[in-house]
Amino acid sequence: MSKRARRRRWVGLLYLSPALILYGLIVLVPLVQTVNYSLYKWDGVSEPTWVGLHNYLQLGRDPRMVAAFGHVVVLIIMFGLVPLGLGLVCASLLSRAKIRGEGLYRWFLFLPQVLTSVVVAIIWKRIYAPDGPLNAMLRAVGLEHLTRNWLGDFTWALPSLGMIGVWGGFGFTMVLFLAGILAIPDELFEAARLDGANRWQEFRLITLPSLRGQMAIALTLTITGALRSFDMVYITTQGGPGTATTTPALLLYQLAFVNPDVGMASATGIVLAVLCLGIAVAITRTMENKDR
Repeated sequence: MSKRARRRRWVGLLYLSPALILYGLIVLVPLVQTVNYSLYKWDGVSEPTWVGLHNYLQLGRDPRMVAAFGHVVVLIIMFGLVPLGLGLVCASLLSRAKIRGEGLYRWFLFLPQVLTSVVVAIIWKRIYAPDGPLNAMLRAVGLEHLTRNWLGDFTWALPSLGMIGVWGGFGFTMVLFLAGILAIPDELFEAARLDGANRWQEFRLITLPSLRGQMAIALTLTITGALRSFDMVYITTQGGPGTATTTPALLLYQLAFVNPDVGMASATGIVLAVLCLGIAVAITRTMENKDR
């Protein structure tokens, strides 16, 4: 490396140093502190006791945490995979046909992304209420036997939360895929038609491979969102009825503030962070390997 190149590198580092210092103070220092706390038994007040990896081992033995991760699997399917499929199908259909007021439809379907999660949770809590619009509609069409307290039912509380995720993620994935489809050159579709390809073959051989980047983004955001789900669960059910809708993030909050066990809360946070990072890396690597 020449002397001039080394000088440019040091000048670049000098310009970046304030941002690097700020990043370290905001992200790295709290992360290191959290890892340190996770190695202790501590209620936040008394003297902490060193326990090593005991908190991490205890996570796998805690039935509440095991159940919470089981609930997350259901939420991942409904927050991620279902909106992904629906968004892909609807984006393909919208890109093929000119619909009057198409922009209005897109805006309406994307609306949940504009609303904050707290507002969405309050809206759906009212919809699912025993005297809410959903039960009123069922009574109006003669299906009163299907009415129930949706968020208070041990069987239906978790799927009801999942439907909120479907509603919230569907518009996002549809708009994302629609933008990707519109960016595909028309020449590819025209060449496929000249070769005798039908609509399904065009979708499978051209549309799907061209949307790998959008799929990676959608899967990463929706799956990690399901893993980190807290505010919606806290506002709608607070983990109930019983523990039917508890999530790891909700248990983390309870461990940190309700019945303080800072070490277990920190260990839970580290495990969630590692899972989110691992999922993001795995999805990115998978999509990159398919592009080769």
